[in-house]
Amino acid sequence: MSDSAIAPGLFTPDLLADPHPVLHQLRAHSPVIWVEPLQGYLLTRHADIVAALKDRRLVPANMGQGLDRLSREERDELAPVLQSVRLWMGHTNETDHLRFQQLLKRYFTPSTVNKLRPRVRELAEELVAAVKDQGGMDVVRDLAYPLPANVIAEMLGMPTDEREKLQAWSKDILALFAPADMDALRRCRQSVLEMQDYVRGLVAARRADPRDDLLSMFVAAEAEGVVNEDEIVANCVLLLFAGHETTANLIANGLVLLFENPDQFALLKEKPELMANAVEEMLRCDGPASVIIRVTAEPVEVAGQALPAGKNVYLAMLAGNRDPEVFEDPDKFDITRTPNRHTAFGLGAFYCLGAALARMEADVCFTVLQEQVPGLRPDYERVDWVPTQVASRRLGSLKVAF
Repeated sequence: MSDSAIAPGLFTPDLLADPHPVLHQLRAHSPVIWVEPLQGYLLTRHADIVAALKDRRLVPANMGQGLDRLSREERDELAPVLQSVRLWMGHTNETDHLRFQQLLKRYFTPSTVNKLRPRVRELAEELVAAVKDQGGMDVVRDLAYPLPANVIAEMLGMPTDEREKLQAWSKDILALFAPADMDALRRCRQSVLEMQDYVRGLVAARRADPRDDLLSMFVAAEAEGVVNEDEIVANCVLLLFAGHETTANLIANGLVLLFENPDQFALLKEKPELMANAVEEMLRCDGPASVIIRVTAEPVEVAGQALPAGKNVYLAMLAGNRDPEVFEDPDKFDITRTPNRHTAFGLGAFYCLGAALARMEADVCFTVLQEQVPGLRPDYERVDWVPTQVASRRLGSLKVAF
């Protein structure tokens, strides 16, 4: 079968329901494929994805590059968004990225994450208690998003009564990950500007009155000359957005996997000590980052194919994490699987700093659900998948009953 015969499957509605048959075909037929609509290469084999994640000649793509198809006037209108994104950790050059990463490592330590566990549990219990008498909820709206949003907001010292703004702002910023829609991108611009103004106010408050939070650590680093205010503001916007978006998707996607595999759900109820393993399997089977985009900074050879400089390379994490060369029975959701060498959080210099926090939040969330609503069951006819990037999706809603 030719590349052109398979690649169109990446852009069909059926892909939302189950992207894996197409991705399996691509991996078996052509693990490095040029996809014309993307103007980039797609990698689907685990070994190639691992090599690409470690290869410093493949640099992170700037999220704003997807706006290149807009007119000059439209791009000028969106300049504040592009300026903010260029300062986001992971979207700068490697030197600046590592500088900011080293700073954040002061805070995102295992001990810091473990200290947060009791508070995360309190927040999860409060969210479940708020809907428990209703006999059901929308997990996306009522739990998966507000839980990590509240956690990252507390870490940054954001007042409790302001946190609904965070979810509204973050929803608008999702426009950066979707096909260009100028109205949505204008809302994104407005939300980025509002978030920046808000964070600048918090920064000023921490300069006057430092506390034991992440924002105060940034302010202390600014005084040391490690970062400047624009970098602090831009990366707080990133943390407030990405710091809960990824975990929200992990929680929602993970619950769908449990519903679709009742034997594994029953096993987890019987053996709650498997929770950490279950979270790893959720990350492998349907992790929150379906695709990671890299750009060739210079000519590079991948899987025997020469790729020129300046080309987008799409790393299909969903495909790599179900590669039969690495994972036995890869389409089986198995919470006892070990080892589990998935790449859901990336690898190397750009490994996700919030990985330990996301794992802990998911672990706590599923534990609280099992304890507080033992009769949890799906309450939908079809899974409400919403497209994001190529071969990527997220849940728009997830109705459950108990």
